[in-house]
Amino acid sequence: MAIGAELASRPAPVQAAPDGVFGWLRRNLFNGPASTALTIVIGIVAVLVVPDLFAWAIADSVWSTADPARCREAAGACWAVIAEKHRVILFGTYPYEQQWRGVLVVAIIVALLLASSFRALWSRWLIAAWLVATAAVLIVQRGGVLGLESVATTHWGGLPLTLLLFLGTVVVGTPLAIALALGRRSDLPIIKALSVTFIEVVRGVPLVNVLFAAALMFPLFMPESFNLDKLLRAQIGMIIFYAAYTAEAVRGGLQAIPRGQYEAADALGVSYWSRTRWIVLPQALRIATAPLVNDIIRAFKNTSVLSVIGLFDILGGTMAALEDPSWSRYYLEAYLFVAALYFGFCFTMSQYSQKLERDALLGRNY
Repeated sequence: MAIGAELASRPAPVQAAPDGVFGWLRRNLFNGPASTALTIVIGIVAVLVVPDLFAWAIADSVWSTADPARCREAAGACWAVIAEKHRVILFGTYPYEQQWRGVLVVAIIVALLLASSFRALWSRWLIAAWLVATAAVLIVQRGGVLGLESVATTHWGGLPLTLLLFLGTVVVGTPLAIALALGRRSDLPIIKALSVTFIEVVRGVPLVNVLFAAALMFPLFMPESFNLDKLLRAQIGMIIFYAAYTAEAVRGGLQAIPRGQYEAADALGVSYWSRTRWIVLPQALRIATAPLVNDIIRAFKNTSVLSVIGLFDILGGTMAALEDPSWSRYYLEAYLFVAALYFGFCFTMSQYSQKLERDALLGRNY
């Protein structure tokens, strides 16, 4: 009773009032000699660099023109190359008059990604929506039905191709990665050996080698009558590469689960699959959220490697656009535009993963 009375009599903690701009500056920029010195150095560099950078990127730049001569006369950046070549950058060699279909594909994918970011919408209906949208996207992109002109996969390119390959890699590769991680920790020697061999072999070679093997070497071992689409072969190569790396992230989450979780499930008579589905995997995936998102972001950026096997993703479309001699000298502006696109998608995924981690700390299920 005395302890309870003592606790009840304690006053509530007093919340310090915000100390304004100067207090924020003191805490974040001038908090000690080292912080102050670093702030001063960064300030000097900014004063020296920012004005010239602003003049090049904004004040003296050219934003819209069909005449490259105006860019040559200007002292700043030639952002007009984006206005002139944006269709090739964003859609590659897809037929010009059919590029509205690429816009529709991107809109559908982005809309579903945004819908999937709201946990309140996570249900079987969302899975059904993804299945319907996947079929619709492939129909729109490929054509040949509903009065749409047929477009071979060799002409797919740009942002639609990047998003399709990225989603295919993550959606198919993640379950494969989980299976490999579970196989690597299996008590069955054959399953464990196969999983370890797969992971170590694939992780031991660059993605370019995997794509070359899928695109060029795989047909040499197949009968002439067996003709697997080049884009599909590249997709399989990216799935294999992603799964091998992500399996290690999942394995780290599995190893972080206390042994008592397994022993408690065994004591209750829970089967292996039920234990894995309802007890082990939810905890492991939550623990491995950060490395999983890191692998997902890397999978998105890895689509830029597809240009080496003749597939025109965003980077490949940019390289094709810069083959025009009139605009080839403005490659820096074109690549900065592509970098901004990649950064936008990757930064969004990074921020969403941080939100998931904060929700996990607050005890919210996902």
